[in-house]
Amino acid sequence: MIRYVPLILSGVTLNALAQILIKKGMLQIGHFAFSIANAGAVALKVAVNPSILAALTCYIVSVVLWMLVLSRVEVSFAYPFLSIGYILTAVVGYFSFGEGLSAMRIMGIGFICLGVVLISRS
Repeated sequence: MIRYVPLILSGVTLNALAQILIKKGMLQIGHFAFSIANAGAVALKVAVNPSILAALTCYIVSVVLWMLVLSRVEVSFAYPFLSIGYILTAVVGYFSFGEGLSAMRIMGIGFICLGVVLISRS
């Protein structure tokens, strides 16, 4: 199972990248109110935003990779690796978007890392 870790990490990284690209795209679109009156205009902005389109592409590729992973390893082995996405998005959010990264979050990230290491060695 260990030999599939690069494939797992590729899928997880693409999934996290998709989240970051959605955030970037939504920052470009800006705040909007949820209402029927502006639904069409907002949907059009989302549909043509390059960051959102890149995010959707990343999602599609990550799902294909995840299907490959699950056809080769136990889900109980692969699934915990998804938590690495939390780490990636927190770090990129901090450096790219100036989002908070408190001591409590850093401790949580440390626990996630420890858990992934323990599960990957089982």
